[in-house]
Amino acid sequence: MPVDIAKVRVRLEGDKKKLLAELDQLMVLGRPSGERREGSPFGKREEEATESLELERRLALEQGIKVQLVDVEVALGKIAAGTYGKCETCGKPIEPARLDALPQAKRCMSCKILQAKNAKTR
Repeated sequence: MPVDIAKVRVRLEGDKKKLLAELDQLMVLGRPSGERREGSPFGKREEEATESLELERRLALEQGIKVQLVDVEVALGKIAAGTYGKCETCGKPIEPARLDALPQAKRCMSCKILQAKNAKTR
């Protein structure tokens, strides 16, 4: 079954809106509130450690969302350029089932498996 580019574009644009909304929400939640927690027997050190851990988590989530957003934007660019659905490594068509599962896929399954094996041996 061939890939319906119009449906893929709509799906990717929806994914982009969702990712942007998640990013905005993280930014709002990540702003310091200025209020301090009280009642901790460990005082300021525990508070700073908790804030540091929360910041690390937020930054990791933010980074993951940004990577996904770039992948979605690249896929939308490929649709516009007429190169969507071709493997970046071998140039062969990416399997429709793979594109259905992951519309922003950059590689066919063969090249993706090879890439994963090469990453493990490093």
